[in-house]
Amino acid sequence: MDFIDLKTQYKKYKKEIDTAIQNVLDTSKYVLGPQVHEVERSLAEFVGVKHCVTASSGTDTLLMSMMTLNIDPGDEVITSPFTFISTVETISLLGAKPIFVDIDPDTFNLNIDQIEQVITPQTKAIMPVSLFGQMPDLDKLNIIAAKHGIPVIEDGAQSFGATLRGKRSCGITTIGSTSFFPAKPLGCYGDGGALFTNDDEIAETLRIIRVHGGLQRDHYIRLGMNGRFDTIQAAVIQAKLPHFLTELKARERIGKRYTELLENCCQPPKVAEGCTSNYAIYTIRIPNRDQVAAFLKEKGIPAPVYYPVPAYAQPVFKSLNVNKKNFPITEQVCDEVLSLPMHPWLTEEAQDFVVESVKEAAAVTV
Repeated sequence: MDFIDLKTQYKKYKKEIDTAIQNVLDTSKYVLGPQVHEVERSLAEFVGVKHCVTASSGTDTLLMSMMTLNIDPGDEVITSPFTFISTVETISLLGAKPIFVDIDPDTFNLNIDQIEQVITPQTKAIMPVSLFGQMPDLDKLNIIAAKHGIPVIEDGAQSFGATLRGKRSCGITTIGSTSFFPAKPLGCYGDGGALFTNDDEIAETLRIIRVHGGLQRDHYIRLGMNGRFDTIQAAVIQAKLPHFLTELKARERIGKRYTELLENCCQPPKVAEGCTSNYAIYTIRIPNRDQVAAFLKEKGIPAPVYYPVPAYAQPVFKSLNVNKKNFPITEQVCDEVLSLPMHPWLTEEAQDFVVESVKEAAAVTV
């Protein structure tokens, strides 16, 4: 059983994808070719913003967003401790200090009510993570941020396509960032990402940073990086995008069915009021998680853990001297989360097998 079934997806869209890639090969414009600009227009329209700037990865988009906002050494960026390492890694790469806030036990997203408590004069950005497929209450967060004059960067690497009160992920905050890593709901065939904004100046700065700090050859006006999106990857995204809404509907149907079937044996993920989820990673909370995971593995069911260790507990961040007692929900969640197979082509038969195996595992390991 596949955790994420990319083979079936390719077979379904093979003609469109192969044609799109062949067009790039025929023109031989492999970096920032016309397909890059085309997909940026399509993605901006999908999200509902003025500007999309594609980039080399979802990690690089986070770095570029903070460079654009002039995050410097000594500055503070508020973020989640329950996330993939890149969220916190990019803050530290700029010499800034990550400031953590505990998470909500149901959605695994930042507890917005705790954010104002950690804002200081050094706070230069807030970077919420839209984890596992749904956004935190970014409208509420924007009000807090505006009160203090702080920009918000949504790390929407896992939530592209999800909505909050009808607005798309990546289109609500100062800057929205997403990833096109192959395992994401909208993935390319390598690394890639994109940034979204309604601010003309921010968009222009992002484009400058993407090409080493200058749009004009041999004329560089600021420090930048090689953040360019490969044309072949842009072509893959453009070929997949027309099918994305259909996939989102399938994900929602499968995710809701999981939740209905599992609610009596574990804690399924909860979708907050006003939100939709793309169920990028369907993640439950269950006691004796490690024993359950081992049981599922024996059944041939992939059930990885996202994430077993909080960011602040990673060896690389030891110098932050974070007191884990300040993050009781994060600590508990890291011990209980387990992710189940999720993709738009998961059959009810396969889903039933997963559910019955989880129930059997839960009964055995009590």
